[in-house]
Amino acid sequence: MNFVFISPHFPDSYWRFCKGLKENGVTVCGIADMPYDNLPQEVKNSLSDYYCVHDLKNYDEKYRAIGYFISRHGRINFIESNNEFWMQDDARLRTDFGVTSGPDLEQVKYFRHKSLMKEKYALAGVKTARWHLIDDFDGCKKFIEEVHYPVCVKPDDGVGSAHTYKIHNDTELKLFLEQKREKDRTYIMEQFVDGELISFDGVCDSHGDVVYPTHHVFPLPIMDIVIEYTDSYYYTSKTIPADLKDAGQRVLHAFGAKSRFYHLEFFRLTHDQEGLGKKGELIGLEVNMRVPGGYTPDMIDFAYSIDIYKIWADVMAFDENRENISFPPMYCAYSGRRFDGNYVHNWNDVLNKYHDQICFCKNNPPILADGMGDYFFMAKFETLEEVNSFFEYTLERKTAAPLAKF
Repeated sequence: MNFVFISPHFPDSYWRFCKGLKENGVTVCGIADMPYDNLPQEVKNSLSDYYCVHDLKNYDEKYRAIGYFISRHGRINFIESNNEFWMQDDARLRTDFGVTSGPDLEQVKYFRHKSLMKEKYALAGVKTARWHLIDDFDGCKKFIEEVHYPVCVKPDDGVGSAHTYKIHNDTELKLFLEQKREKDRTYIMEQFVDGELISFDGVCDSHGDVVYPTHHVFPLPIMDIVIEYTDSYYYTSKTIPADLKDAGQRVLHAFGAKSRFYHLEFFRLTHDQEGLGKKGELIGLEVNMRVPGGYTPDMIDFAYSIDIYKIWADVMAFDENRENISFPPMYCAYSGRRFDGNYVHNWNDVLNKYHDQICFCKNNPPILADGMGDYFFMAKFETLEEVNSFFEYTLERKTAAPLAKF
């Protein structure tokens, strides 16, 4: 099997996907914008072949790289980056080279456009917030009269939480339409959902069936973190609610997902909401047919004592998991802080207090910092009470509002 992996050097843990593939006997061909000699040694060791481009945004360069690999190794079976930013180009390369193991350009539209996602959610029988493609003030006001302020506004086709706004009144709406809105980009306005943000994450096989499921809870949504530039904190849960498993599987089938990592976001309503549902119901937010952000895969490993990178590689190579997944689960908590946070407890305080629980800590790359914090501590615990205490200790500021409870 020949597998082309785009950007194996960033994020800096992604070489582990390639390592798992290579251990499974796969020929792993990497494409990146870094000279081979400058690649970290673990990246070099995980690859069978490599092609350096000047700019990963240059499609023609990547096209030539695929041709180079075909001339050396024969037919390509997979082209993947596991990265939402490159999803469009990944699909175009698959289409151009007849690779059918992943989504093509038509399918990717439903993975990226939030308005099109609504169709697939409906097919899966999962409710979503009411929505309106932004046109002018009068059109937006007519929609807002139905759902009321606040409303959420974001690019219809976009990745991450950039250019996302929460609008509370007419003044802010006018400001957005006049100043914030990019004229060449379509925006979607959605009814505000008052609920707990949760995700269903994992790996599915070539039939879209879940091979290994995981679940994360986000007390503070990424949108709020980016808008308010505050701390980032969330955790990998020990258990996965049955209704979340069921909804997640139906969503994967509705979207036609196959042989890939997935990160599906839902709200669980905290009270009855008109036009949405009853307290406790799930509301579909967004699908992300890629690896959950930042170092979340490492959290999964720590929480479940597994190697999710290798599980993914097993599914790519054998269409099944071949790793031991029988270990008892724990909670893994992520506490992302700001360099200017004025915290009560410094770096050494945290390490000294939680030296037996800390699994991983480091600075985030700048591209991840807005949503994930400038640096983070990752620790695992037996109970939610311990998770709460960890968040309270690591994120306590000398002047700050209290954290949300879980």
